[in-house]
Amino acid sequence: MGLLYYAKNGRPPEGAMIDAMGNATRLGSQQLVAFLPTRNPEQARKFFGETLGLPLVADQLPWALVFDAHGTTLKVVNAPPYNPLPFTVLGWDVDDVEATVKNLRDAGVEFVRYPNMEQDELGIWTSPAGAQVAWFKDPDGNTLSVSQH
Repeated sequence: MGLLYYAKNGRPPEGAMIDAMGNATRLGSQQLVAFLPTRNPEQARKFFGETLGLPLVADQLPWALVFDAHGTTLKVVNAPPYNPLPFTVLGWDVDDVEATVKNLRDAGVEFVRYPNMEQDELGIWTSPAGAQVAWFKDPDGNTLSVSQH
């Protein structure tokens, strides 16, 4: 985009900043890297690798385990003791939430039920907009989800 767009239109692209070399410097066109803390890297390695099926790209311990989450880098970082956040910190958009929940349950994942939320027998909640969501926790208590929109 850079200089050519700017030269043709006399202004930078919407929402972009142009650096001295004419390159867009906002992050919309850059690859996202996700970070998730763990207190126990070996449990995280088994959970994310074996249970969830994410390929381990690199073992950078004692700092991090790096997984490929369908083209997104997920760094599970070794962290000091912490309290997991009470909301979803990482989620997957899936084609078939019911089949995914069943598959993960068969792999040993337990799904969370929340009071005052109407969840079906699998733990799937349907939002007012129609999205279906199910929540589960990793071994450190981080809340993760699968959803179908």
